[in-house]
Amino acid sequence: MGSASDLTPGRTTSEGTARFRDHFGRQFPGHFREAHHLWLSSIGLGTYLGEPDTATDTLYREAVHRALELGVNVFDTAVNYRHQRSERSIGEALAERIAAGKLRRDEVFVATKGGFLSFDGEEPPDPNAYFRQRFLETGLVRPEDVAAGCHVMSPEYLRDQIEISRRNLGLETIDLYYVHNPETQLERGTREAFYGRLKAAFETLEAAVQAGKIAAYGTATWNAYRVQPEARDAVSLMEVLKLAEEVGGPAHHFRAVQLPFNLAMLEALDPGMQTLEDKPAPALVAARSRGLMVFASASLLQGRLSEGLPPEIAQHLGGLATDAQRAIQFVRSTPGVTTALVGMSRQEHVEENLATARVPPLNFRDYRAMFGGGATEPGGEPNRAD
Repeated sequence: MGSASDLTPGRTTSEGTARFRDHFGRQFPGHFREAHHLWLSSIGLGTYLGEPDTATDTLYREAVHRALELGVNVFDTAVNYRHQRSERSIGEALAERIAAGKLRRDEVFVATKGGFLSFDGEEPPDPNAYFRQRFLETGLVRPEDVAAGCHVMSPEYLRDQIEISRRNLGLETIDLYYVHNPETQLERGTREAFYGRLKAAFETLEAAVQAGKIAAYGTATWNAYRVQPEARDAVSLMEVLKLAEEVGGPAHHFRAVQLPFNLAMLEALDPGMQTLEDKPAPALVAARSRGLMVFASASLLQGRLSEGLPPEIAQHLGGLATDAQRAIQFVRSTPGVTTALVGMSRQEHVEENLATARVPPLNFRDYRAMFGGGATEPGGEPNRAD
């Protein structure tokens, strides 16, 4: 993408997302949810998978176009996905539609992530030399900043990555910027030191909000919020929010979490993983109690839930034609989930998956019935929807 002067101004807004929602009338009942005064689609397009090549770039651009046509206004990516090419594919597709008058910037919600070291477009012949020259010799990264040989969340690094993502996406303001898998940093040092590094990251992100480079921030995690508290890579959501308030005050801009949740990974509903008012609580309930948006990753578990589901699942998730649709329906029907993120790099997958949105999400009673009244049940109330 171009220089800073070429970036599309603006950000997602309440008015814009309501306009996008209204464009689809009532053909997608319950598909749009209000979160922080934004109307967001219950299914979002993820861009993690795929080869870092031109053919996949084209597929993703086409998938973004088709997703917008079928009612998706949530797009999720990361600077390291496909060596920055996923960000660029989203940015190019959005720029094409905006230039053609088919989309306004304020109608779409774009989230990206920083934290992992990344190549630039393709893997270089000597990766070690690339990392040494790009990150270490420039002084951008200190050796002591690196965890697991691949992760950095220092202020200097995050500032650099935000600028790269803005250019890749072609956006003046990124709607949501995540610290990507911060739990990776628990590999080194004490837990107290980890929270100190996370606080420094939040200070950097609050400054980026004030500069208009991002609109909000959060944490995109894999294990952090869904493992037992005594696990090495467990992170307390309440401690994270405490850091955000220390940095930004009551009006801080920590607005969202991302974590894996699907029919095979139900830990976000387990009351033993987080706390709320010093009592055990599921991650989804804890997040909802603090008004956070929750974006569920791995809704199809990288395609493994797209076929072969048990017949009893279909009995609870009626009106849908495929197991992929049923798996998506389960996630987006879960109380506390704002958007089910689904990796979609082909138009035919977009069309199949978005057909789910034509069937209303399960109501609260029918969702609970899936659990048979057992020990593992969802908490809270249904999502607010149109």
